Amino acid sequence: MPWWHGAFIYQVYVRSWRDSDGDGYGDLPGVIDGLDYLEWLGADAVWLSPTMPSPDDDWGYDVSDYLGVHPGLGTLDDLDRLVREAGTRGMRVLLDLVPNHTSSAHAWFVDARGSRTSRHRDFYVWADPAPGGGPPNNWLDHTGEPAWTFDEPTRQYYLHNFLPSQPDLNWWNPSVHEAFEGILRFWLDRGIAGFRIDVAHGLYKDAELRDDPPADPADPRGRNGLLPAYSANRPEVHGVYRDWRRIAEAYSPPAVLLGETWVREVSELAAFYGDDDELQLAFNFPFVFADFRADAMRSVVARTFASLRPGACPVWTASNHDISRFATRWCGGDERRIRLALGVLATLPGAMVLYYGDEIGMPDVDVPPALQRDPMTMNGRAGGPCRDRSRTPMQWSGGPTGGFAPEGVPTWLPLGDAAAANVADERVDPSSVISWTRALLGVRRLYLSGSVASYEELPGGDDQWVYRAGPLVVRANFSEERVQVAGVGQVLLRSSAEPVGAGVATAANGGNLELAPWECVVAAESP
Repeated sequence: MPWWHGAFIYQVYVRSWRDSDGDGYGDLPGVIDGLDYLEWLGADAVWLSPTMPSPDDDWGYDVSDYLGVHPGLGTLDDLDRLVREAGTRGMRVLLDLVPNHTSSAHAWFVDARGSRTSRHRDFYVWADPAPGGGPPNNWLDHTGEPAWTFDEPTRQYYLHNFLPSQPDLNWWNPSVHEAFEGILRFWLDRGIAGFRIDVAHGLYKDAELRDDPPADPADPRGRNGLLPAYSANRPEVHGVYRDWRRIAEAYSPPAVLLGETWVREVSELAAFYGDDDELQLAFNFPFVFADFRADAMRSVVARTFASLRPGACPVWTASNHDISRFATRWCGGDERRIRLALGVLATLPGAMVLYYGDEIGMPDVDVPPALQRDPMTMNGRAGGPCRDRSRTPMQWSGGPTGGFAPEGVPTWLPLGDAAAANVADERVDPSSVISWTRALLGVRRLYLSGSVASYEELPGGDDQWVYRAGPLVVRANFSEERVQVAGVGQVLLRSSAEPVGAGVATAANGGNLELAPWECVVAAESP
């Protein structure tokens, strides 16, 4: 079976993971220093936030060179060493790939804006002004501003779905395809195990540049009052992933393609798997943004398994670098709910991704406006909270810099309350969130790894989510009420019970059990 079936993938936001050189920023040597921890936790793979050279207008998601390493993060030798060191610990390394746009500092765009006849002009989306002047259509970028910037020397507009310094690539141009196929092979030849693909749904835009229609206020697919019917989610994107899948399959073992597929319907998500010839994994944002209620979450999961082709591998996650952490967004800092959420994530069949700090229940951090660093969202620019709240330094210990940087070094973003949640204190506390997480991952590896286990929803009350995942039965109580359940089977883990450490509890309990409020129980089905 593919290695990612049942795997646990850990997302490292490199700048906030560990500072090895005392400059206040995390780096690749810092990731290497943390590999023993990830091995202890049980990670099968590490997904790194962008490591390629960039002016950092969007902290690496504005790439200026796809074949290098950002000097502030390390060197190509550091990345090669990271791949080797991870491999000795049984872990793989995934890179973040940004194919929707480049930095305006990329050599392609510097050449493209030189003249209308330059070699790389058609690598990007250019258009004449609308009749009477102004942008070519009504498309808006993610900040709510026009998605077009006028280039005075060449008298045309260029498209950017994000910042003006992030011009969109023109995927109608075969030369762009050729360039990215070379980029994939460059990294795969160096031992990279695959890619998380940024804006995987958005590469192609309507060839006629038609206006996006107004969005119904009740339609969750809307953005800034428009439905992105022509500016994203175009059907031609699937051809890109069929081509990339053939490249991925040429390696042994095959490389994995994990898409950032921002779609609102599970049926749209399933399309990115193709006929087992496109992405092998696609992020399930309907699940991420579901209300933290039993009925809402089980509904998304049921629709997911009903929509995916047999054998397809779903991927479950709850936090990332763009959104609020689940400990805040779903759980409001309530440790009972945090443990419940982790229990569900770890026992759903398929692949699982934890964002750094999820394993200790790390919440969002309130970053004051004067200390915000994200140009896209600072001071409410994109109509919501600043993304810095979920990008603050990893809380390794309770010290002044949280063990992230040497003491006395100002960190690039402010530290959260490291005394309340940190790795060092939780590792020695058998009742901590990290001890619970590691126990869950031990059960996951024992019962669910190496395959996409079967999933079956079982009867339960309105506020209960009961399901069978392979040989496991999970009972989750999403309420403030105590609930009696019968025929539990062999109890392996209880989220509110005394912890079982790194192993698996073996005490049998085939009778009745009372679930505490916001408690989940993981059991092995009785023979």
